Amino acid sequence: MNPRRRGSLAGSPLLIGALTTLIIVVAVFLSYNANNGLPFVPTYDIKVALPETSGLQKANQVRIAGTRVGIISSLTPYQDPATGRITAIAELKLEKSVQPLPADTKAIVLSVSAIGLKYLELEKGTSRQSIKPGQTIPVTQVREPVDIVSLFNMFDQKTRTAIQNNTINFGDGLAARGIGLNETIATLRPLVTNAIPVLHNIAAPQTGFRNLFPALDRVASQTAPVAAANAALFSELDTFFSAWAGVAPSLEQTIAGGPAALAQATYSLPFEAPFIEKTTEFMRLLRPSASALRTVAPQLGHAFAVGAVNLHAATALNQGVAEAAQAFAAFAQNPVVTLGLEDLTQTAELGGPLLAGIAPAQAYCNYVTLAFRNVANLQSENIGIGTLARAGVVLSPNGPNAEGFPSTGPANGPSVEHEAGSSSIVDNNHVHVNPYPNVAGPGQPRVCEAGNETYIPGKAVTGNLPAASVTNNRELTSREQDLFGEKYPSATLKALGLAKGKKG
Repeated sequence: MNPRRRGSLAGSPLLIGALTTLIIVVAVFLSYNANNGLPFVPTYDIKVALPETSGLQKANQVRIAGTRVGIISSLTPYQDPATGRITAIAELKLEKSVQPLPADTKAIVLSVSAIGLKYLELEKGTSRQSIKPGQTIPVTQVREPVDIVSLFNMFDQKTRTAIQNNTINFGDGLAARGIGLNETIATLRPLVTNAIPVLHNIAAPQTGFRNLFPALDRVASQTAPVAAANAALFSELDTFFSAWAGVAPSLEQTIAGGPAALAQATYSLPFEAPFIEKTTEFMRLLRPSASALRTVAPQLGHAFAVGAVNLHAATALNQGVAEAAQAFAAFAQNPVVTLGLEDLTQTAELGGPLLAGIAPAQAYCNYVTLAFRNVANLQSENIGIGTLARAGVVLSPNGPNAEGFPSTGPANGPSVEHEAGSSSIVDNNHVHVNPYPNVAGPGQPRVCEAGNETYIPGKAVTGNLPAASVTNNRELTSREQDLFGEKYPSATLKALGLAKGKKG
């Protein structure tokens, strides 16, 4: 036996089996991950922002000019925080041989077959700038073709029913019109003959006719977001024309009366021309007022709103006013009322001079208000447990005809009282009385004599003093003062509406 043969690889069945198993595992692993690219092979990784995945899935192919150049490694949704638009970000693993792609490269989702798998087609651009690894092809460079599924979804139940109705209506419209169609076709023959040079001109490269359909494609892509609104428009048009058909008899009657109305308008409009001219002039003159009305429109609107409520509530008031007016009319027709009014008139005439004489006592001298204030001041002496009237007894002086004793005439001296601790006599036994002081009444000097007379010692004074002997002291009160003549605090004045708040 050859010892070299015993130690060779072929001589170990266990080692051969292990190697075979390893090769099979590696082959299975490579075949399983073939769709995700071969391991340890460098790739050119970029991203594409798709408006919709359109049926794309992970591991779908990426092609350029129909040749497979990579796969889609992942698909993730993304919402733009600025616009809120949701897109799908597809991460692509491409072969290094296609790197770099131009920056204006476009992407489109296509189908392998009519009902087969999807793949992403890249259309190289012509830009000198390139897409670096990790960069994203923006959504503006992605096209969305109409696939067969979307085309078939267009023919839903409503659309199919509408097509059937259109076919029936067109058939009814063309029925029994064979001769007319033949004549129409014969008439169209010159049109077709003349249309040939026109079509040649349209097909010429100078016309740019080839750009028409890409432009229409752009228009369709721009109107796609409002497709639902356009569809709703047709639905609403159907509703409108259904209602229009329901009033067809009324429209026919209106059209039938049209000639008579037109004849009458032809006769009447010349007479209305002066009125229209004057109305135009009136509107021109009204324009400044209308412009000024805009500034007060909110207040005027509020006034109308409040006035409507008050007007509704004024109904009961109007009824009450009517009843009161009827009662007042009956009252005025009563003869006793007439006699009473005559007596009241005479009383007013007799009382007029009296009031004219008394009114200045308050209007000029403020005596009535001061009297009430002084009455309140009588009860203002605080004694700890309440208040006491501030009043005291003053004895009249002694002497002949003194005021405190029976007398034969007004007290006019001599006096008999002495000053305390002195032998000199106090000359105070003289009466001072003014029963009707001057209060700026009719024929009186404008002085407030009561309480303001000058005391003249050693002489009896009865009646009015000369105006020069009366002090000019008009003790007036106001709403800003209390009963004691003291001014209210600022908060009280503001609450009474006597002080204006600070402007904001």
